[in-house]
Amino acid sequence: MASLYLSDILRRNGLDPKRVKLIRHSLRDKDFLKCFQKGYINEYQKIQRNNFFQGCDYILTFISESGMSAKFIGCYKVGSGEAVKPSMMPLNFPVVEMFNGSSYYYDLKKVDMLSDLDGRLIIDWGRAAISWQQWATNDKAILSIQASPRLAFNGFENVVINYDELKDIVTDPTLYENWHTALSSIYAIYLITDQTNGKLYVGSAYGTGGLLSRWKYYVRTQHGDNKGIKAVLEISPDRYENFQFSILQIFPKNITAEEVIEIENLYKKKLLSNKYGMNEN
Repeated sequence: MASLYLSDILRRNGLDPKRVKLIRHSLRDKDFLKCFQKGYINEYQKIQRNNFFQGCDYILTFISESGMSAKFIGCYKVGSGEAVKPSMMPLNFPVVEMFNGSSYYYDLKKVDMLSDLDGRLIIDWGRAAISWQQWATNDKAILSIQASPRLAFNGFENVVINYDELKDIVTDPTLYENWHTALSSIYAIYLITDQTNGKLYVGSAYGTGGLLSRWKYYVRTQHGDNKGIKAVLEISPDRYENFQFSILQIFPKNITAEEVIEIENLYKKKLLSNKYGMNEN
């Protein structure tokens, strides 16, 4: 028997389990994965059937982990809902069909309550893992409360980090578990900017381990075996400390290496990174 349950945390924070719903999103769901990768988790869960949140004041949102465990990512206050229509859809929302049909679009606002546990609280969802939504009266054992991440992952489009931040992220899979999960799940076109002079390097990641594996290699070597960057470091060995890393475009892992390279070359043309930057091929 567990020593600590989710209901203990809820009651300590003044939440009535009878008025709280638990939502468990699965990264195996293709539509949710698209929204997760684009930073549209809340928009995704706002769309539900009519009366889905009846009698519910708050929802606690979780993402599936290994086995039947689930990681807490936020507490949301439930507001009113109205029939969904295409005009409600945010710009670049990746699952257009969700804004067509008979569903309802609910006002869900993330609150500070339990925010200290975001990305840290792991619960046992139980044997009914297939039931993705449950009332909090179905008590859940606390499996772990992880150390607080120093740098939260806020979506691929928001990744703009310097070399020291990248080194921290790739060498600490415990504190930066959310980064490791996200970066290893995709192929990508990435950009390295030398903040000393503004020169650019466009690269691609499409091998085993996705973008995480490629960026780990930069931390190990500082140059990633790139000719142009090696040439820079031969003149100024510490220049890599001024490199900034960002993501230009992400891809699912079912895309071919040839397709990724073709798009990479297009970015090189757009950004003139062959002529004025650090790309030499």
